[in-house]
Amino acid sequence: MFKVLFGDKAIANLVLVDEDDPLESGIDIIAKPPGKKLQSISLLSGGERSMTAVALLFSIYQIKPSPFCVLDELDAPLDEANIGRFLRVLDKFIDNSQFIIVTHSKRTMARADVMYGVTMEDFGVSKPVGMRLTSADSPDKKEATTAAQKAALELDS
Repeated sequence: MFKVLFGDKAIANLVLVDEDDPLESGIDIIAKPPGKKLQSISLLSGGERSMTAVALLFSIYQIKPSPFCVLDELDAPLDEANIGRFLRVLDKFIDNSQFIIVTHSKRTMARADVMYGVTMEDFGVSKPVGMRLTSADSPDKKEATTAAQKAALELDS
């Protein structure tokens, strides 16, 4: 998965911190993105660390997918090219898992099927809102509006 995100020349390995006690040992992630030397994940840039974590997460999902996953600002340190790679990999897993992503990235939000947010119609009064994103020519347009309204009502209660 690391090679899918970084390219064919990228290398990553998981190393046990204490090989004598594998059940209690931590792991160290050693990675070599293109153009870098092989080093610990702690020495990588924020975007490289984030993409390395995505590679590890989706590697685990290839073996044992979870019914849902919450990602909080995972794409914040990513540039536009890496957000595109992240979204392409994410698309491979959305049939088996539901992803809840907290983000400020317009590209990530554009990929969403449903979006939730908070608005402040009156000063000091926050109101949760939800919307299902559908195309304008969708025959389910009325149903989508109803679903968004139901989601917003569920958030209010």
